[in-house]
Order: sequence, then structure tokens, then C-alpha cells
Amino acid sequence: MDFRVSCALLFAACFIAQPISASAQTSTRGVPDLKVEANCKATQEIDKSLTEPQSYEACMGDEQTAQQQLGPIWPTTPETIRTQCTAEASAAGIESYVDLLACIQMNGFGQPSAPASALRGASKNRNKKQSG
Repeated sequence: MDFRVSCALLFAACFIAQPISASAQTSTRGVPDLKVEANCKATQEIDKSLTEPQSYEACMGDEQTAQQQLGPIWPTTPETIRTQCTAEASAAGIESYVDLLACIQMNGFGQPSAPASALRGASKNRNKKQSG
């Protein structure tokens, strides 16, 4: 084989492999990086009026637990569900792994080892039981 044919074959192989590797990266990228710290600080202030307030540390602990639980189920959750749930978990500037986990579980993915509903974190829905 001459040099030009070798280069042409290599070039063609790169074009064929590129879409395959790009789609693999898309389908296996990790759990999104959510900024929950500010919301946990705000939650602490809001919760002061509740009968069972949540500390900043407890909020962050719940968020970290939810993030860890998302790790193994994230790659097996369809991209459409991941996209939808990420948008919901980041709506109105309130980002929460607890909300992201709950959304994915409500869509039938991931077995809840600790149900997301038991985690409060910075979830937009965290105080519905207490305030209602």
C-alpha cells in the first residue's frame, strides 16, 4: 500500500470513529455539577420558622447523598429523562440533587436505596409536608 492510500484510509477511519465516540461521551457523561451551597444556606434561613428546621450541614449531607445515589443510575437513564430532570432540578435558579434524583426515580429509573422523598436537601418540595 502506498503512503497516500494509507493516509486516506486513516482519515476515513477517523471520520467513522468520531461520531461513535462523540455519542458515547454524550450518553455516559457524568452527573451534572449543581451549585447547591447557596440554596442550602437560604434553606437554613427559611427553615427557622418551621417546627423541624434543617441545618446547613444536614441540607448539604442530603444533597451529597442524592448526588452519590445518582452516580450509578445516571449512565443507564435515557438522555431525554436526564435532560428533562436536570432542567426541573435547576429551575428558577434553585439547583438540587435531591430534586434530580426524585425526578429520575419518578420516571422509573434507579432503585431507591434511600428514597429521594426522605431527603430534604435544597429541594423545592422539601417543606411541603411540614408546612401543609
